[in-house]
Amino acid sequence: MDSRKSSANMEIKHIWQQNSYNLENAEKLAQISAWWASLNGKKVHWQQRLIPKNGAVSEINWEPQQFDEQFAIATCQIRGITLYWQKPGASAERSITPVKLELDSLHQMLTIYPQSQGDLVMRVTLPEVKYQMLELSDPDISVGKRVILLRDKQQEVEVKITLSPDRLARLKKLLS
Repeated sequence: MDSRKSSANMEIKHIWQQNSYNLENAEKLAQISAWWASLNGKKVHWQQRLIPKNGAVSEINWEPQQFDEQFAIATCQIRGITLYWQKPGASAERSITPVKLELDSLHQMLTIYPQSQGDLVMRVTLPEVKYQMLELSDPDISVGKRVILLRDKQQEVEVKITLSPDRLARLKKLLS
């Protein structure tokens, strides 16, 4: 869900699209820009894949492949709508102008749909996923057979936890 938020009031998923009439489009680009700038000096995984003929991006295999790269990215910034960066030892700045950007803050992953190549999609991820802490203060709690639902109306956060029978037994033991 695009409107999920953490205790820092940060959305988990940010989607920006060129020429969108969405009133939050500029805000989404600013959030993506801040994340992109935060990559300066960090090691990233850089992947490129062809979009299947049927357009189903969800079918793309993102498992590591031969031409994927890992490098410490530098001078990351967004000017206008164009992403700029440098590879180590490179004197020239590189750039991509996207038609769409999807930032998954939870998985520290940016998916880039370049304007110049409509059949290509790129993904930039941090090798180590940093877990995002959700802090809920006195949430509403609903309990089903193996499902716990925590809802914080003030932060507009809902957390659904589905437990295996073993985990449920362990939780019951911890609570008693």
